Amino acid sequence: MENVYENEMKLEFSSKSENEAFARITVASFASQLDPTIEQISDIKTAVSEAVTNCIIHGYENKTGQIKVECKIQGKTIEIIIIDNGKGIKDIEKAKEPLYTTKPELERSGMGFTIMESFMDELKIESVEEVGTKIKMKKIIT
Repeated sequence: MENVYENEMKLEFSSKSENEAFARITVASFASQLDPTIEQISDIKTAVSEAVTNCIIHGYENKTGQIKVECKIQGKTIEIIIIDNGKGIKDIEKAKEPLYTTKPELERSGMGFTIMESFMDELKIESVEEVGTKIKMKKIIT
């Protein structure tokens, strides 16, 4: 089957907090081919940071696992997919509620999904307990 995307990339790294900046900058660099504004790049970086941080803190907790990032470009839209094979999310709707957190002791704000939703044009979350979580985000660069 022919690839329907104009360009794509895949990245895989250990779920260590020092890799969050690496993921953010790599995705922003890939998105730059769409000639986004500084604000659009900032939105993408912030959403990627939130998603990767969620994988590290919630998905894998105190263990190290792998995080996969895939980016696909079609027209003026970038799709960013972030996948972990961590513990999964028990209740996605509850997890999406502003200020909801399972880690209050870490002073987590519980705003990760809210931030992703507000900075991206589309957010989809798929998760299975003890299997992992997949976050799909799209940003249209106009």
